[in-house]
Amino acid sequence: MRCYANQLPSELNKGLKPFYLVFGEEPFQEAQCVRQIRDTAKAQGFDEVIKFTLMQGFDWQEIIAQYQSMSLFSARTIIELDLNQQKPGIVGSNTFKKVIELVNPDTILIIKGAKASQEVQRGAWFKALDKLGVFVPCYPLTGSHVKRWLDEQCQRLSLNMQNDAKLSLINATEGNLLACFQELEKLSLLHGNALINQQLVMQGLLNQAKFDIFDLSDALLNGHAKQAIKVLNKLASDNTEVVSILWAITKELTTLINVQLGLLNGEPIANLFKQNAIWKNQQGPVQNAINRLNMHTLEHINSDVALFDASYKQGNLIAPYQALAHICIKFCQPLDIPMPCHTVN
Repeated sequence: MRCYANQLPSELNKGLKPFYLVFGEEPFQEAQCVRQIRDTAKAQGFDEVIKFTLMQGFDWQEIIAQYQSMSLFSARTIIELDLNQQKPGIVGSNTFKKVIELVNPDTILIIKGAKASQEVQRGAWFKALDKLGVFVPCYPLTGSHVKRWLDEQCQRLSLNMQNDAKLSLINATEGNLLACFQELEKLSLLHGNALINQQLVMQGLLNQAKFDIFDLSDALLNGHAKQAIKVLNKLASDNTEVVSILWAITKELTTLINVQLGLLNGEPIANLFKQNAIWKNQQGPVQNAINRLNMHTLEHINSDVALFDASYKQGNLIAPYQALAHICIKFCQPLDIPMPCHTVN
């Protein structure tokens, strides 16, 4: 069953499903939807969360084993599987079909992935999971959809914002829902339910060093290694969350991969800009990156991002900001040095 991100809370109130497919190109919505599912499930006794990330050599039997096992500490389990921008392949598809045969009321399987194309949605494994579960597509928001999303967040946070203040925030964050939401949370803490005008919003934006994260995106797209490292150093000194920096990098990487794939399929660049919600002031930098980074290079960077994500979650990174610097440099120039990680015994 298809359920859009803004409909998910009401759908969860109707009862939990055994499977959730959260697919899309908007990472903040994806993360928010997964968190909503997890929080609702935890409130109903699903206390244990087991996470997997699809990488080279992934053992799909682990999914079956965990799905069938009964924890010693928790009778109800949530399994989160991040497909890591990949398709499950034959082995993964067969694994999902097996899981469907073993439907367990004490286990919820959440599958995260990139945008689900029509080809993916027509797959037997996808249709079978969708029939018993919920498919949540997370599209990039533009135009009136961003305004509607912002109105919903203001209502959730009990924020009283003037319309011009909302428009200023939307324009300043340029479709970055994470940055926009973080600013809304700050406004909520500072002003409560008092009326928030455009001046208050702009003052807050001007004082926020975290917006250097957009400078990082620009440096990466334009291939300016020195500037990228300078911005990253500033973000590190400000204790900017590693996941926020990774989000910005992943967003640009996903966009570049989508555009390069479209170009390889013969699609006009103007159409690809529109499909990927690339604003006019970003089209030049994206074009620079496309001219510089071929698909082979982008796939190498994507592998490093996947390794970083998995290693960070598992606590295997020696220095997260150093590893991020490694990825940033790869955006700008060839780099054959392996990313700094270590093995935890």
